Amino acid sequence: MAHEENQEFFKGRGAQVNTHNKFLKNKYVLDHIEGIDEQLLENTATQLFEENPKRIVSESNSPDLSHMYSINPYQGCEHGCIYCYARNSHEYYGFSAGLDFERKIIVKRNAPELLETYFNKKGYEPVPIVLSGNTDCYQPIERKLKITRALLQVFLKYKNPVSIITKNNVVLRDIDILSEMARMNLAHVNISITSLNEQLRQKLEPRTVTATGRLAVIQRLTENGIPVRVMVAPIIPGLNSEEIPNIIKAAADRGAVSAGFTIVRLNGSIAEIFTDWVHKAFPDRAEKVLNMIKACHAGKLNDSDYGRRMSGEGHVAQSIHQLYRMACVRFLAGREMPPYDLTLFTPKGGKQTSMF
Repeated sequence: MAHEENQEFFKGRGAQVNTHNKFLKNKYVLDHIEGIDEQLLENTATQLFEENPKRIVSESNSPDLSHMYSINPYQGCEHGCIYCYARNSHEYYGFSAGLDFERKIIVKRNAPELLETYFNKKGYEPVPIVLSGNTDCYQPIERKLKITRALLQVFLKYKNPVSIITKNNVVLRDIDILSEMARMNLAHVNISITSLNEQLRQKLEPRTVTATGRLAVIQRLTENGIPVRVMVAPIIPGLNSEEIPNIIKAAADRGAVSAGFTIVRLNGSIAEIFTDWVHKAFPDRAEKVLNMIKACHAGKLNDSDYGRRMSGEGHVAQSIHQLYRMACVRFLAGREMPPYDLTLFTPKGGKQTSMF
C-alpha cells in the first residue's frame, strides 16, 4: 500500500481537512498575497475543553437502536478514525467534524456524580448502559483523567450492568473492576477491530492500538472472566471487507464469544471528509471504494433509513453479510454473551455515603 500514499497526507491524523460547520455562517481561510483563499490547516496539538452537563445518560429513540442507554464522558476523539459517525456531533459544539473532532476534545469531569444521581432517581429500573455510544471512553486522555474508571466504580457500587465499546488497551487498567462485575454478570466488553493490516490501520485509525494489541486485550479480558464481543466495524467494501473471516477467527482464537458488524455509511460531513481522505490515502482505488459504498446504499454514500442504514442492501452488502455469517458459524459456534443480571441493582448504592 505504501506506493499509493500521497505525500501531502497528514500523518498522525485521520481527517485531512476541516469541513465547514453548517451551524456557523463564517469560516477561517488563509489569505495569500496572490489573493487565493485556502483552508487554514495545521497539525496542532490536542486541546481539552471542559463541559459541565446537567445529565449524562442518553437514551436513543432511533427505531434500530431503541431503548439504548449510553454515556459519553468525552466528545471528540483523539483516535482520529476517519469513518466515525460521531464526527458530526462535534458541529453542535461549534467545531468542525474534520480535524477539530480529533484535536479538540470535550471532557465531562462530573460524569460520575451525574451517574450516581441518575441511579438515585425515584422509580429508576436497572437497564444496561453503554459506555462509548458515540466516542471512545478509553481514548488517550482517559489514562490521565480516569473519568471512565470513576464511572465503572459507580456501576459496581450500584450493581448496574454496563457494556463497553473500545479499541484501546487502556481498558486493561480496569480489569479489577470489570472482572468483579463480570462475576455477577454485570459487564460486557466490545473490542472493535477494523483491520489486521497494520498499514491500513495506521491510515484508517491513526492514533489507535494495533490489531495485535487489541487481540491481546481480548485474550487478557477473557482470561479474567470478562465476556468479549469483537466488533468488525465498520466494513468498508474495497478496503477491509475481505478481512471479515480472519478478524473473527483471530478474535475467537483469543476467547471472544460473539461478534457484530456494520457497513460504513458516510452521513453528514463525513462524506466530504472520507472522500478527501480516500483520494489522498489510496488514490489508485479511491473511486472503486466510493462506488462500492454507494452500491450498499442505493447509489448514495449514506442511507439514513432506520433498519437499513448500518446493514446496507444490494449485492455488495449481501456478499458482506454472507461472509460474516459464515465466519460466525465456523469460528463462534456454541458461544454467546452471557445475559445480564438485572436483579442485583442496589438502590442508593447500598446506602453507602456518596463517593464524591
